[in-house]
Amino acid sequence: MAPDRHSSGDELARFLRARRTRTSPRSAGLTPGPGVRRTPGLRREELATLAGISIDYYTRMERGRETRPSPAVVDALARALQLDDAEHQHLRDLAVRAARPHSGPTPAPSRTVRPHVELLLESLRPGPAYVVSRSMDVLAHNPGGLALYAGLEDWPATQRNLGRYLFLHPAARELLPDWDNQIRHCVSRLRALAGIDPDAPDLTRLVGELLLKSPDFAGLWERYEVTGRKAPTKTFQHPEVGRITLAFQGMALEGTPGQRMGAYTAQPGTPDHDAMLLLDLAAAPRAAGVTQGP
Repeated sequence: MAPDRHSSGDELARFLRARRTRTSPRSAGLTPGPGVRRTPGLRREELATLAGISIDYYTRMERGRETRPSPAVVDALARALQLDDAEHQHLRDLAVRAARPHSGPTPAPSRTVRPHVELLLESLRPGPAYVVSRSMDVLAHNPGGLALYAGLEDWPATQRNLGRYLFLHPAARELLPDWDNQIRHCVSRLRALAGIDPDAPDLTRLVGELLLKSPDFAGLWERYEVTGRKAPTKTFQHPEVGRITLAFQGMALEGTPGQRMGAYTAQPGTPDHDAMLLLDLAAAPRAAGVTQGP
């Protein structure tokens, strides 16, 4: 199962519709009338009025027929829908994309990890570290970077993907005490990426697989959230070293668009640092000096 191909205004329409149905009249400053509302959230005419545009114009936008909204209209809709900064920027990005002629998906970013980045991963030991693609495929790692996600090393290298792990690996829920927050952030990131490049093969393959195999993913995907709280620390209930809390830093890699490094650290002399060191020592023989992913 894979998401359908999209026309230029489809993602803009889908995002507007999702946010409208999740915005309550009361939060938007409206007084609901008597009786039961048959439409969840705001009605189209209510949102159009709040944004200061005609109902017909807004209806065309939500149906994907109006693909060139002005920046002023986009900003007015963002205010009416009470979007946060990330959601507002996503709406702007969708409007820019909708206005461009459809030219097919952009080429997938390179999956080749440069040698000096692999050396950097090794230099970060005993801190777990890895490099992932924009669709969260694990492209390279040091021993702890793979072992931290218990059971991930049992999958073939071509199947190692952090999104796939979160939703489909039986160990993920036990490993991550805040699994619910982790999956929300994961889906939000994928939603934002796929909204801007909805026909990209690397994204559609992963999204299609997870929509088919994970009801949890499908439910979150339907909500169309593009922001999620990313905690500065992550806690793992690891089967080899027990409970361990590590500081996390994610960063884009220069010169390789789409690739990101994730690195974990702990203060020396703490139980968390001792557990991190133990994990690295236990994982090193299994890694057999191989850090490169698929």
